[in-house]
This record gives sequence, structure tokens and C-alpha cells, in this order.
Amino acid sequence: MDIALQLLMILIGFVSGFLNTVAGGGSLITLPILIFLGLPGSVANATNRVAILSQNIFAVTGFNSKGVKLPFPYSLYLGIASLIGGFIGAKLAVDIDDKLFNRVLAIIMIMVVTSIVLEPRAKKEQRPHRLQGTHQVIGVIAFFFLGIYGGFIQAGIGFLVIALLTRVNHFNLITTNYVKVFAAIVYTGVSVLVFALEDKIEWITGLTLAIGQGFGGWYASRWSVDKGEVWIKRVLVLAVIILAVKLWFFD
Repeated sequence: MDIALQLLMILIGFVSGFLNTVAGGGSLITLPILIFLGLPGSVANATNRVAILSQNIFAVTGFNSKGVKLPFPYSLYLGIASLIGGFIGAKLAVDIDDKLFNRVLAIIMIMVVTSIVLEPRAKKEQRPHRLQGTHQVIGVIAFFFLGIYGGFIQAGIGFLVIALLTRVNHFNLITTNYVKVFAAIVYTGVSVLVFALEDKIEWITGLTLAIGQGFGGWYASRWSVDKGEVWIKRVLVLAVIILAVKLWFFD
């Protein structure tokens, strides 16, 4: 990989890390780009996790430096559930056929775009957190399945986590994003381990992308989380449609 391409990958990583931390969907950009660079779909999926792990570690550091508090022990329960799910999802992703993977990714992209378009505007008033037993059980079960999805493909999971935590637990967007990146460290970490043991990671590309994505996650975690979100979603809708068509119809 020449210097110009490395710098481009770092820049792409920064943008992706920012989007993933503030809202979600960064992997909908990086994953297809890795495939277009020539990596097989399953290898691109595995390589992308190295950058995702870096982004989430830096994002947690950024949130913590701003004094944001995690809801404990609930966050720990969610992390354990996503760890188990992430291991299952990564094992499922290891042997998937590359052409099938590309088409699954294209379908998921369209589903994510649909959820973005149909998502109602968030209410502005602050609601008390719902951490009663029933709501915690719902969250833990949901995070187990989100862990499977995250271990399998990752792309678009941020939007699903935001929808869950804001609607089930009534977390504000700052707390939601902190819990999101905290849990992502767990299921992404186990995914990286599984993919590394299966020799599915292109390490130079993954670590290059991780440089930009780590800084993107750190910066976004310290940035006001509600600024520019409408335009981010509009750009993502257009980008995802184009990339989904490319993945589905062109090798």
C-alpha cells in the first residue's frame, strides 16, 4: 500500500469512526471500500473489525474524559450478552461465501436505509432512565442478538443499538453512545480474536484504517453528539444506496 493510499485510508477511517460514534453506519462506508480495494468479502469484514476495535477504545476514553458515566451494572450485563453473541456471529461469518456475503451486505444496507428514513424524530424532553428489572432483561436479550449481528457483519449496528437504548431504557443520546461503544469493545474484541485465529485479517490495511478510526472515535465522543446528525443521515442514505447497488450487481 503506497503512502497516498495509506493517507486516504486514514482519512476514511476518521470519517467512519466519527459517524460510528455519533450515530452509526461508518462500516457501511469502510466495508464496501475494502471490498472494492480487492479484499474478499469475508476478509474485508474481518479486517474492518481491527479499525472498529480501535475506534471504540478511543471513544470510551473520550467519553470518560468528559465525565460521562456508564449505567452500572447494566452496562456490564449488556457487555456479557454481546460477548456471547459476538462469538457466535463471528464463527458464522468465517466460512461464508464471498458472493453471498456481498449480497447479504447489500440487503442489510437497504434495510438500514429504510430504518433511517422511517425513524421518527427524537423527542427533545429528558425522560427518566428505565432500569427496572423488565427493561434490563429486554436489553440483555436484545444485546445477545445484536452481538450475533455485530460479530457477523457489524455494518449498521449503531442505529439498532441507538433505537433499542433510547426506546427501551430512555437513555439520552450521550449515554446511549457511551453504552454502545463500551459494548462494542466486547463483541468486536472477540470477533477480532476469532478472525485472527482463522487468518482472515489483512493486518496492514486494518491497522492503517484503525489509526484514522481511532482518532475519529475519540474526536466524536468529545463533540456535541446532536450536531449535524440530520445531514449525516442524508449523506448515508445516498451513499448506502449507491454502494448496495454496486455490491449486488457488480463484482
